[in-house]
Amino acid sequence: MKTVMPPVVAAEKPVTIVGCGILHKEVDWLVKKNGWQVETQFLDSALHNYLNKLSEQLNAALTADEAQGRDTVVFYGCCHPQIDNILEKHHTLRTEGQNCIVMLIGYDKFMEELEKGAYFLLEDWALTWEPMLTKCFGSNKAVLREIFHSSHKFMTAIRTPCSGDFTQAAEAAAAFVDLPLQWMDADLSHLESVIADALSRKKQLAS
Repeated sequence: MKTVMPPVVAAEKPVTIVGCGILHKEVDWLVKKNGWQVETQFLDSALHNYLNKLSEQLNAALTADEAQGRDTVVFYGCCHPQIDNILEKHHTLRTEGQNCIVMLIGYDKFMEELEKGAYFLLEDWALTWEPMLTKCFGSNKAVLREIFHSSHKFMTAIRTPCSGDFTQAAEAAAAFVDLPLQWMDADLSHLESVIADALSRKKQLAS
């Protein structure tokens, strides 16, 4: 009779945070600040515009990490309709929050500004705004503006302690879709708690 050997369980498997690159500077800064024993792996922040590419690249990254014996925590919100299935397939979990803005500023502040008509702009999007939009929606500026005007009254650019000076890029992005520009400063306390919670839940599952 063939003996079935139990699986080898490593006491401390390396953990990789895999996710959207929209807040890559902020996440890396928090990892360093807290001394979290994790690595980070960021995907293109424009993938939320292409659901097939998002699922393909996220699955590929998680599969590669599994092959290298790494545990993972996924840094995404509800950015794909099958996100829960992807997490289940790879036996992992994600950070809590509807999207990256909620993770950064909190749900209450997000909803307060959203109800006023805000479209939130982060540095990474601002720096790639026009080519990112036209690649996804086409180059007809009237159509693009209609899309934004249908649900937004202004654009809110969010600065964090990790942001560079993207004033010019934010102004150009707002002008491109013909929305007035406002600014918001956000510290990293909420994002820090979101990531810490995800890492804690991952550790509990592994124990």
